[in-house]
Amino acid sequence: MTRAKLPELSALERIIELGAKELQVNVVRHVSLPDGSQLPVYAIALGNPDASAPIVGYFGGVHGLERIGAEVVIAYLQSLVMRLQWDSTLHQQLESVRLVFMPIVNPGGMALGTRANPHGVDLMRNAPVQALEPVPFLVGGQRFSASLPWYRGLLNAPMEVENQAICEVIEREFFPRAFSLCVDCHSGFGTRDRLWFPFAHKREPMAHLAELQALRNIFVQSNSYHRYVVEPQSLQYLAHGDLWDHLYLKSLAKSERIFLPLTLEMGSWLWVKKNPRQLFSRHGIFNPLIEHRQQRVLRQHQSLLDFLSRAASGHRLWLPSAEQRAPLHAAALLDWY
Repeated sequence: MTRAKLPELSALERIIELGAKELQVNVVRHVSLPDGSQLPVYAIALGNPDASAPIVGYFGGVHGLERIGAEVVIAYLQSLVMRLQWDSTLHQQLESVRLVFMPIVNPGGMALGTRANPHGVDLMRNAPVQALEPVPFLVGGQRFSASLPWYRGLLNAPMEVENQAICEVIEREFFPRAFSLCVDCHSGFGTRDRLWFPFAHKREPMAHLAELQALRNIFVQSNSYHRYVVEPQSLQYLAHGDLWDHLYLKSLAKSERIFLPLTLEMGSWLWVKKNPRQLFSRHGIFNPLIEHRQQRVLRQHQSLLDFLSRAASGHRLWLPSAEQRAPLHAAALLDWY
């Protein structure tokens, strides 16, 4: 019965079967539901496993209500698996890059139809990072009650098992590599699609701002008509417990390593504007409910996800040199700070 409520999990497991010869599949954790059943948290990899190769991560389903995030990642994984049957260029690309997918980080929340995990914890407010300035009431993370949204979990408690799964994969697969980046797919903020980067817990720029500026530059140059707003999350609001802030800060201890975490925030308010009846559905606030609109959303983000894999593969061609970092950093400060 539980899996019947999770068609995304069934779709993911069908893709795993189709790509069995090429995919390395790992169940990183199991998540327990109130009825005693358990659901797997999958990590699926393909491409070059050597630590000298760059790596890209694709994450979705962190908030159980935002199913479209998981669906975007699953659609891209399915596209790759099907292309592996005939696309020699893709095989060549995968010799120089590794791709890791965790499309359904919070299967319990998705099955229960909640933003939080089965313990009532918001996974993006659960990391041990405290905002250095005031955060919006409740939205920035709270410890009052799991009955209220944006609950952080108990003070000094271990991170939730789903976040432990992400951290394990990032620390094992990403941190040993000289270059890595990832994107975590969400929905529900505004009418524009936004690409956020750290920080969420403070307004100061990240250490790799020049690299982020260089990445944005090549994206804009190769995608002239894109509709993404690229910005630090702190331009919109600050929050406690952001997992990607936590992992980025940990990555800084790895000298000469570059880890660039991004968050895709799909602008779900536009879907509501086009179909106001979605306001009366908890899922409709975060997901396109009309089939043709859902298909359009799945299509439009595939080029971004594919760009990230190509950018990682060719990172040596666009990463700034020591002489280029200062002007790029200055340009980024003008743009964002």
